[in-house]
Amino acid sequence: MTDPILPAAAPPADGSAADGPNRRLYIETVGCQMNVLDSELVVGALRKRGFEVTSDPDAADTLLFNTCSVREKAEQKIYSSLGRLKYRKRKRPGTVIGVLGCMAQKDKDLVFRKMPHVDLVVGTGQLAEVPDLIDAARENALRGSKSRLTALSLSRKGGARKEIEASFESYDPLREPTMRPTPHQAFVRVMIGCDKFCTYCVVPSTRGPEQSRAPSDVLKEVQVLAGQGVKEITLLGQTVNSYKHSGEGKTYRLSDLLYLIHDTPGVERIKFVTGYPRDLGDDLLEAIRDLKKCYHYLHVPLQSGCDDVLKVMKRGYTVEQYRDMMHRVWETVPGCSVSSDFIVGHPGETEESFEKSVDSVREFRFKNSFIFKYSPRPGTKAHERLADDVPDEVKRRRNNELLAVQNEVSEEENARKIGEEVSVLVEGPSVRQKKTDEPAAPGEAIQLTGRTRCDRIVVFDGNPRLIGSTTQVHVDDCTGTTLIGSIVTREVTHLGGLPVLV
Repeated sequence: MTDPILPAAAPPADGSAADGPNRRLYIETVGCQMNVLDSELVVGALRKRGFEVTSDPDAADTLLFNTCSVREKAEQKIYSSLGRLKYRKRKRPGTVIGVLGCMAQKDKDLVFRKMPHVDLVVGTGQLAEVPDLIDAARENALRGSKSRLTALSLSRKGGARKEIEASFESYDPLREPTMRPTPHQAFVRVMIGCDKFCTYCVVPSTRGPEQSRAPSDVLKEVQVLAGQGVKEITLLGQTVNSYKHSGEGKTYRLSDLLYLIHDTPGVERIKFVTGYPRDLGDDLLEAIRDLKKCYHYLHVPLQSGCDDVLKVMKRGYTVEQYRDMMHRVWETVPGCSVSSDFIVGHPGETEESFEKSVDSVREFRFKNSFIFKYSPRPGTKAHERLADDVPDEVKRRRNNELLAVQNEVSEEENARKIGEEVSVLVEGPSVRQKKTDEPAAPGEAIQLTGRTRCDRIVVFDGNPRLIGSTTQVHVDDCTGTTLIGSIVTREVTHLGGLPVLV
């Protein structure tokens, strides 16, 4: 996942690094929505220092890579990008190259050893220090110093919890609208860290202990975003429904937070990711049911349909407990869509175990699933204690088979929507429309895209002026990933008595 960034600026004519108010920043982001939000906040702070953002790495004097360690492929992508910059400083000695985020937190020494041209490594809890570290690194580079700068959180393997928590402080100082998915959508962090310690996952070590933000701080941020024209808020947390904050007169859970922000003027849609099955209480489901702005959508990863594998993963629940959760979802919020994550080829997964995952997709009718092949991640219990005993070719086959079944289910569930009228928050031009070379004439309809209240993607033809608004769409057809529709028109009568279509 790469951030939306501004058009490129031209590099200095003499090939030197830019300076002063014309500093140029390139930032590349991989991983989850939390990383996208972190990049937005870093860019907001750097713009205050006079940086301009460019989508062209050749035009930048500062290059930052916000990293993910959850999947091996994400790390490989960052190392490839860094490798292409190996000789960059020969021509532009003032260039600063930095690695941020989870990979930085986990693999500082490895990053410096593999990429000696990297100037700074900053962990997930120290992003507020990035502007000052860039200034210091540039001074070092211009002096010819090979000093490397680091800012990392404390390891969870030692020390008091309060000290460790303090080193993973949330970073929410500034917002940068140009870095958002669209001008009308924004992420709001409500908690950081994770205390679940699944055997395959590095997040508890790279993001630290679970810490929930004060409800009043979340509300203030939502109000600021609404004032900037944001219509859709997505609340973020590694296990977001584990949110719990004691203070301000009561103990708040995520359901209380939804009630608190729901009536913010200008906000039309609210959703949250990612959920943890064991912590999905009835109070949260009832809030989703009763609050009209809440999406009827949950992302609650199952990870495996086999109890034996879930036990090895240390997920903390059984398939039967997940089934009970799903029935509570269906009963409390009829029509609510649920998506999942799966890991195939986890240590100990047999063919019988895998078939149970296939069966679970058919039973639970997930809207979609993100399916990953297991890869050992250094720093996890699985890497330390479990043999990677499923061959790569078997992982690939299982991945493809499970994806094929999920695609069938997704298409069947989307087909149920044909003939319905759905409310769509219009996000912008569709992917196909963006690839069109010819710009639309003023007033000409283009293919737009948005999402229903159940988080299903819809494409339809309409006026670009609809972007950022909510419109009614009739579902005419579908694919496995998309509903295809047309804007609903109704006959109304003006004061003059003449019927018009709207």
